[in-house]
Formats: sequence, C-alpha cells, structure tokens
Amino acid sequence: MANIVEVAVGAGSFKTLVAAVQAAGLVDTLTGHGPFTVFAPNDEAFAKLPAGTVEALLKDIPKLTSILTYHVVAGKVMAADAAKLTSAKTVQGQMVTIAHAHGVTINGAKVVAADIAADNGVIHVIDSVLLPK
Repeated sequence: MANIVEVAVGAGSFKTLVAAVQAAGLVDTLTGHGPFTVFAPNDEAFAKLPAGTVEALLKDIPKLTSILTYHVVAGKVMAADAAKLTSAKTVQGQMVTIAHAHGVTINGAKVVAADIAADNGVIHVIDSVLLPK
C-alpha cells in the first residue's frame, strides 16, 4: 500500500491539496507513522473558493498550515466509526462537527468518498474546504 500523500498523488484529484501540503511543509508529517484521518478536499472543492484564495494561502504558510491541519484527525477513523460521532478534534486543535442527516458531512462539507485506505491512515474525500474559526 502507500502512505496518505502517495495515495492522494496517485488519485489525481487532489493536485491543489498536495501542492498545499508541500508548500506548508507537511509532507513528512503525512508520510509519517500516523495513523491519521484526512478529510481531503478534492480539486473541485478548492475551485469553489473565491478567486485568488488558494494563491494567497500558498503565500501565508501559518494560515495554510492551520487550515490543512484542521482537515486532519489523529487516529484512523473509518466511516463506520464516524457514523457514531457528532464531533472530532482536529490536529489543528479545534473541533469539527459530524452530521448524518443527509449523508455524512463534516462542518457541512459532504463526504463524497469514504474509507480510502493508506498505510498510515485513511482518507475521506469532501466537497468543500473546511475553514477553522
């Protein structure tokens, strides 16, 4: 199998996320032992952000790092486990809300693909970028 970063690169639909992880210097962390659960916005999710947002974030590494780590939960949380939760603490330190009314959502972002396995955790694809408070 492959680690979280290798899985994301191989999927081909996380080019913006991978570029952001590289810019923030988080590759070593996300290729490390883990396990991690990553709520991974796909390229379409990043495209929903206002024009210039991604470029601005790539120049503001502390803010970018805060946003990226807000998408990561320590431990391996599979979809069946997430279905029993209403919140989870992110590596960034803040909580995300997990809802189940219309499919699974994380802070309102819909999980569009779940349980993508990696050696050091799991990826759940979401349709929006999560922004910490």
